[in-house]
Amino acid sequence: MSSLAERRPYGSTHPAHAFLLAASVPAFLGATLGDIAYAKSYEVQWINFASWLIVGGLVFAVAALACGFAALLRPPWRSAGALAGFLVLLACCVLGVIDAFIHARDAWASMPAGLTLSVVVLVLAGIAAWIGFAGLRAGGPP
Repeated sequence: MSSLAERRPYGSTHPAHAFLLAASVPAFLGATLGDIAYAKSYEVQWINFASWLIVGGLVFAVAALACGFAALLRPPWRSAGALAGFLVLLACCVLGVIDAFIHARDAWASMPAGLTLSVVVLVLAGIAAWIGFAGLRAGGPP
């Protein structure tokens, strides 16, 4: 009979950290799509959507950053991926804040820098999520 409680392997992601990483990516994707929609239609509401989605993505990303920092403080972290994921997520948060400030300007003034930063933040969030989930495997520990 198998045990009900299994230990997590080194390098695995805590479920709260995984949820926060996974939640930030769609928010930043929505912001990027909102910027693209504004660039094609010049409807100001798309920039408003993008601004709110950037803030929502930053809420999840900063909370994931706090979880990543806590994971670095645990003794058995022993994973270069944990440090790399933390640094990528830190860059994502810093550029996300700058992107939020750019989107706070007038809609016309936020282009094209806002769109460019939204794409960069989306890519960084995706890389951070990829690194964070790289240690997880279906079927238990490797």
